[in-house]
Amino acid sequence: MLRPLVPADAAVIGRWAADPEFVRAAEWTPRSIGEYERHHRKIIQSPPPGLIRLGVLVDGELAGYVDLHGEDQNHRELGFLIGGRDRWGRGLGLQAAGAALEYGFTVLNLREIRAEASETNHRSIRILTRLGFRRLGGAPNARFVVDQLAVRRARR
Repeated sequence: MLRPLVPADAAVIGRWAADPEFVRAAEWTPRSIGEYERHHRKIIQSPPPGLIRLGVLVDGELAGYVDLHGEDQNHRELGFLIGGRDRWGRGLGLQAAGAALEYGFTVLNLREIRAEASETNHRSIRILTRLGFRRLGGAPNARFVVDQLAVRRARR
């Protein structure tokens, strides 16, 4: 389900930006498709320090990506995105985020993974909760944390 992104993926990601509702839900700044394509190609070819971004594949096609971001060897922050909107509501976000947790805990040997979601992003909050994340104190956005034991418990 996960694989490293390749430069050609930037065109697919850029096309998701043609849907204003997707852009709003993803909390992207409105830009042209070409700008998004260039931005993502740059990230794919030369990722910023601490960013691991993996493509989410469904039936061999790019259907989103997951991020594990941070420079601490024990902790990272999870991000996940499913595009385009026609793929929403199929459980792909849950599968992708779960695969990212597996990667983080087994490949990167992380102790803890954190995540943040806008209070209005009920789908992401539901996904994080189902995966075993627990909510941290009050903040403008909902902050969550999970460790490997909590993920195992949530999968039972």
